[in-house]
Amino acid sequence: MTTLNTITVVGASLAGLRAVQTLRGAGFAGEIVVVGAERHLPYNRPPLSKSMLRGDDEITLPGAEELGERWLRGRNAMRLDTAGRLVTLDDGTQVRYDGLVIATGARPRPLPGALEGVHTLRTVEDALALRAELAAGHRHVVVVGGGFIGGEVASTARSLGLAVTLVDAAPYPMSGVLGDLASRWLAGHHRSNGVDLVPGRRVTGLEGAGRVSGVRLDDGRTLPADLVIAATGVVPETGWLRGSGLTLDDGVVCDAALFAAGADGVVAAGDVARWPHARYGGASVRVEHWANANEQGAAAALNLLAGREDATPYAGLPAFATHVHGVPVQTAGLPHLADEARVAAGDPEEGRFAVAFARAGTLVGVVGVDAPRDFVRVKRAVAAGEPLESVLAASMG
Repeated sequence: MTTLNTITVVGASLAGLRAVQTLRGAGFAGEIVVVGAERHLPYNRPPLSKSMLRGDDEITLPGAEELGERWLRGRNAMRLDTAGRLVTLDDGTQVRYDGLVIATGARPRPLPGALEGVHTLRTVEDALALRAELAAGHRHVVVVGGGFIGGEVASTARSLGLAVTLVDAAPYPMSGVLGDLASRWLAGHHRSNGVDLVPGRRVTGLEGAGRVSGVRLDDGRTLPADLVIAATGVVPETGWLRGSGLTLDDGVVCDAALFAAGADGVVAAGDVARWPHARYGGASVRVEHWANANEQGAAAALNLLAGREDATPYAGLPAFATHVHGVPVQTAGLPHLADEARVAAGDPEEGRFAVAFARAGTLVGVVGVDAPRDFVRVKRAVAAGEPLESVLAASMG
């Protein structure tokens, strides 16, 4: 096994930061090189679609300013040579490594066309530009995509008093994540808070001369729009890894311990990593949320130090949270794997409930709407792999 004298971390957001902090905390005394596309210190991304749009700029991650490592800021990795253990940057610099942590995250899917007034949301600069647009008080705000980012931006724009239309390809927003019951509730929640919801429709193009003026839908309609936010998901940032020998398939394909397939001494973490989840029978998953990046960055770093033979499989329970029009929505596990969903507490009609998801009778996930205690109770049962009937019996008691 190669001695780890130099570890290079490509990606300086949450997963990369946690990897660096974990390496030092575990006693690694060698050189750590961090390559980051942005010039900012590592920062929290969740506030970009919420509090930052309302004027709160306090988003730097705790501990980011204390690292004191060799930071290469504002630099993009362009190529990886796994045989020579070299990362080539956009200025031609070559960075060597004995161990490599890939934490390059993901980039937003853009809408077709390049018009003024059309925004994606991933970086501080994106958030500042969108904040200025929202403050301008545009009459027709269209959000494309009803997932976490789209729902949060729509919620924030409504809180600022703007008229918002939310276009989503699914019959109900976030149906693939929340399941039928909670996504139906969410659709009604958006509408009751003044959002004009357009479900089951896809955007085919944009209209406008210079600045956007309309959004064309696949049913032939054109929605008026002078501000458009594209929230149609993200793509793993793996372009720089083509030709490296690593296996790429909607992310960097890893083993259960987060070692990248196709090379030695390489691990991946966060939005870019795809791995077989032991808790779910080895199902191949890629998770795009804060808690996963936070935990995987640390786990990947520890496994890199331990080596493949002594590494520990990563089986953290995915967990996400959001607020939509002031109401907390939480998920844990992988509800989309379920073949059964049952209300475990509360009542969707009252807007306060928890749904338990099971596969072959065993819990695989939970969704909670304004029900934090019930959510935590069922989440613990999911983590323990308990049968669905156990949480249903507890709720009846």
